[in-house]
Amino acid sequence: MKGLAKAASSGRYKVVSEEKSGGATYTPKNLADFVAAQMVKSASFQARKNVVRLLDPATGDGELLLSLLAQLVGHDFSAIEVHGFETDARALNLATARIKQHFPRVTLHLTHGSFLDFVINQVRPHDKGGLFENEDAALSYDFIIANPPYVRTQIMGAEQAQLLASQFGLTGRVDLYYAFIVGMAHVLKPGGIGGIIVSNRFMTTKSGGAVRQAIRKHFNLHHVWDLGDTRLFEAAVLPAVLLVEKYQGQERVPAGFTSIYATNDEPRLQTTDIIAALACDGVVKIADGRSFVVKNGTLDINVPADAIWRVSSETNDNWLSTVAANTWCRFGDIGKIRVGVKTCADKVFIRADWRDMPADARPELLRPLTTHHMARRFRAGAAKKMRQILYPHQSVNGERSAVDLAKYPKTAAYLEQYRSTLEGRIYVTKSGRQWFEIWVPQDPSGWGAPKLVFRDISEEPVFWLDLEGTIVNGDCYWLTCAKPENTDFLWLAAAVANSSFIEAFYDHSFNNKLYAGRRRFITQYVERFPLPNPELPISRTVVALAKQIYEAVDASDVGVLSRQLDRLVWEVFGISAKEISG
Repeated sequence: MKGLAKAASSGRYKVVSEEKSGGATYTPKNLADFVAAQMVKSASFQARKNVVRLLDPATGDGELLLSLLAQLVGHDFSAIEVHGFETDARALNLATARIKQHFPRVTLHLTHGSFLDFVINQVRPHDKGGLFENEDAALSYDFIIANPPYVRTQIMGAEQAQLLASQFGLTGRVDLYYAFIVGMAHVLKPGGIGGIIVSNRFMTTKSGGAVRQAIRKHFNLHHVWDLGDTRLFEAAVLPAVLLVEKYQGQERVPAGFTSIYATNDEPRLQTTDIIAALACDGVVKIADGRSFVVKNGTLDINVPADAIWRVSSETNDNWLSTVAANTWCRFGDIGKIRVGVKTCADKVFIRADWRDMPADARPELLRPLTTHHMARRFRAGAAKKMRQILYPHQSVNGERSAVDLAKYPKTAAYLEQYRSTLEGRIYVTKSGRQWFEIWVPQDPSGWGAPKLVFRDISEEPVFWLDLEGTIVNGDCYWLTCAKPENTDFLWLAAAVANSSFIEAFYDHSFNNKLYAGRRRFITQYVERFPLPNPELPISRTVVALAKQIYEAVDASDVGVLSRQLDRLVWEVFGISAKEISG
């Protein structure tokens, strides 16, 4: 089915067929078979009527329905009704032909149209008691198997996303598949089983909080499989599978949780393929030569319903408990973490050739710029092309404002050359700001303070101190101390953040990696990084070593200092460095 390929929307919530016909990502058969087998295994057929009703709300080429039908063969049903929705007529015709060929006796009801429109226009009017109270048997299903479309807010557009959120009880930045999940809760029978393939982003992002809450409210989760960077799909999306049951007020039990991510660690087990590896635990090598670390545990439900999802196991929880017992505060307690500036016109504001301009034409408001090209642990390196930013903002009496261009004639003349380009950023002027302003300038008064800067995406953490008062670009994040006298907190944070300990903490806490083992170091994760008590003698030693490494970052013996510091960070949190694998 279409599912995990990004696509634009046409009309209300409809994925354009051109995307489907030009490289759509359909569910691979081995994954479809796995999901279907897990669904049937979880079902209680004794409680079923003689007629069983199946639904795929985004049918695509029918692969998921074929797998589910194959799993149901041999069970004693008087009839099987197959229902589906698909906005791509060609895919729908293919699905119809395939199902009729392999299962000619089933009753087929495949609709050319939108499942979400069906929920809004036909299901909701039949609700007896409001949201999720539909009791009309003709509008509910025993099994729902789905790989709903993956279309983010940026592609749908803000207006469509807001409408989608309001109609399906969601908040914040939404993805199209969030609405599909909520819509499925409308039409799954009490006790019915759902098998849903989605992007795993919702499990660990702030924007996914609303749908995490909705899932836990309206479904009993049986199992979650985070399929990580297994590359089961051609599209560059990390998938997950949810096995759910319609919630009927029964006692909730922790769901099983399995995660699998690529690793370079030495494998202890060997098996045939990704699907077979899911039943293992530890580092597993599959037949194509790739190795993965597989973790099996439960979903931690002793947290708020919108909390991020992670694997909970005795080993994992004990590890985090030890860290918590030795944590004095979190990075977010030091000060606010901010993303760097975003100009929305970098070619105008950010250049590496300012010095090539004649002095009488060079703008007055140039400031040094830190970008990810300079990223290096503890102290920024020198980029091949040093960039500067034209920064037309100031702080007056603690308030940010645009500068008076009349006071800076060379800056005014330069910007005037690009006035039409800058005025094209209508959202800037609509927000009540002047045409020459930077879209996200951050706090001008904060740039001069010592700050901890770090990259967004990296296989290993890369955090460094900026003591030169540079402006940080939007490809990095930065943190300053709320109390200027606490600068040593930044050195302590740099030591912790650049350690192998924090990699283990990240993996224990957030269960989120991108392809090739890369992690995302974004605000919601980094603000939860732990700091030890700065008054401890070992913490003072850590700070001293961090400063020493900063000064000797290019020296030949810096590696020795870094390894010594790394061991101390593990020790200050009460864990041996040998326990990295957890």
